[in-house]
Amino acid sequence: MEKEDKIVIDATDGIMGRISAYAAKQTLLGKTVDIVNCGQVMISGKKNVLINTYKAKLARGGTAQKGPYIERSVEGIFKRAVRGMLPWSKARGREAFKRIKCHEGMPKEFENAKMINFKEDFTKPFITLKELIKYV
Repeated sequence: MEKEDKIVIDATDGIMGRISAYAAKQTLLGKTVDIVNCGQVMISGKKNVLINTYKAKLARGGTAQKGPYIERSVEGIFKRAVRGMLPWSKARGREAFKRIKCHEGMPKEFENAKMINFKEDFTKPFITLKELIKYV
């Protein structure tokens, strides 16, 4: 695989929706995307509303039922957000989804890599993905 075909995104202090949309677009173009520091990504909205919404999602599914199965890990939630930006019902969307890898921290292999940064000075209410998991 060539160097240009691999993109590393640092999600620290970036907005989850914007990073997800960018990652989805790049994977549809055929590039492999690694997203690091998924735990520090920001989700915009009031903290209590976001927590209650996610708790309600979790309450819908269960082990006795057939679903829905909601991810509880940071990487799983972020990857699911990227999946929502892809044309999942088509074969090219499913192939693009296989080219996405999410990491909660910073793996050693990406410490010296060139990264795309989405840092923003955010004044609206937000919660980080790691905080959301902690409250749920």
